[in-house]
Amino acid sequence: MDNKAKRICILEDDDGIREVISMLLTEENYEVLGFGSVGEFFGNITNHEVDLFLLDVRLPDGNGMEVCTAIKSAQLTKDIPVLMMSAHSTIDQVQSTCMAEGFIEKPFDIYSLLEKISHTIQS
Repeated sequence: MDNKAKRICILEDDDGIREVISMLLTEENYEVLGFGSVGEFFGNITNHEVDLFLLDVRLPDGNGMEVCTAIKSAQLTKDIPVLMMSAHSTIDQVQSTCMAEGFIEKPFDIYSLLEKISHTIQS
């Protein structure tokens, strides 16, 4: 059995939301990488093995759905699950634009978020 902590990459421009999610996931024994912009994300993500991407849709320098499409198009990351988060987009908009495994509507319930992450990362 592999006891290595699962690594989750968060792309969320709101510092408060990113910090809360990071804290929650760390308490659940996940390893967390957090980024506040698309540029920061793409500038750093190539160096890390990731088990799940958690992406906000609206970002100051891009769109999380475009990031999702890039992840799903790249040979090294195409099989890594992606969960999209948004207060402004719907699950239908996300699913018609990118191949994310799931959608989390903001504001989200903490327990639902953790359950969806756990379920997705185990699948």
